[in-house]
This record gives sequence, C-alpha cells and structure tokens, in this order.
Amino acid sequence: MTFTLMSLLMLLFSTAARADETLTDEHHFPQAEAFILNDAQGNEWSLAEQAGKPVVIHFWATWCPYCKKLQPGLERLRLANSESDLEMVAISFNEDKGAMPAKVLKERGIDMTTLINGDKVAKRYGVTGTPTTVFINRQGQVVWVTRISDPDSPKLVQAIDFLLSEQ
Repeated sequence: MTFTLMSLLMLLFSTAARADETLTDEHHFPQAEAFILNDAQGNEWSLAEQAGKPVVIHFWATWCPYCKKLQPGLERLRLANSESDLEMVAISFNEDKGAMPAKVLKERGIDMTTLINGDKVAKRYGVTGTPTTVFINRQGQVVWVTRISDPDSPKLVQAIDFLLSEQ
C-alpha cells in the first residue's frame, strides 16, 4: 500500500469503527455480491456491467426520514463527480405496499438511478437498516459500509475521493 493510500485510509477512518460504519482490513476487502435489479420502467441494472468502475450503492426506503435527509448530499456528490466513471445507484427495499421509489426520488430532486424490489440484495449485503451506503472500489471490493445520514459528512466526500483515486 502506498503512503498516500494509507494516509487517506487513516484519515477516512481515523476513529474506531462505530455502530454506523464498517471497514474491513485493506488486505481482506470482501468482493461485492453480484446482482441484477430493475428500475421502475423494467430496465435491468447489473453490478457486473459496472466492472472496473467505482460504485456507490445507497440502500433506502421511501418512508425513511434519515434517507430523505442524506439523499441531497449523495446527489451533490453524484453531480460533482458526473465527469468521472463513478456509478451511484439507489436501491429501494423494505417498502410499504404501493410505494413508488423512483417517483419519490424525482420529487426530491434526486436523479440517480433508482432500483426497486431490492430486499434480496439488501439481505445479501447484510443491510439491516436505512440508510446504508456501500462503497465499492474498481476491483469490485466493498471498501466501506456506513449508516451515516448527515448529508454534509466529510467522510462521504473522502470515501468518493478514495474510490476515484484508486487505480
């Protein structure tokens, strides 16, 4: 590991892992579970098709007030990095009957790809609550999982910068 990468990881995760975030040892980053989900229009989105790109997955539900709080911050990060190859998707799960996740995000001014019926994917990723955000590096490894709901958390920016700086 280079000094720069080590410094960034130390800065990113300078505090001990709290209940809201998980980081695995750099040599043991788990491989992200492959999945295919549909958006509200029935179009398929596949993690495997994102190979070589950094990916951020935002697990959420329409009824979650903490998700609503976080989403503008994620959208700002998505837009700020729109010239990069960063992929950011929202996966809706644990929804009430009749929920319309894509419509809800559009009404909130969030234009990231919205995938629906993500309960099985959330379970495979060990997601137990909302919001949960998963950061996947270019090698397809989960490098950080967080339950941060602060849209202005500097850790989110640092995580995105880390994903984009990795080759």
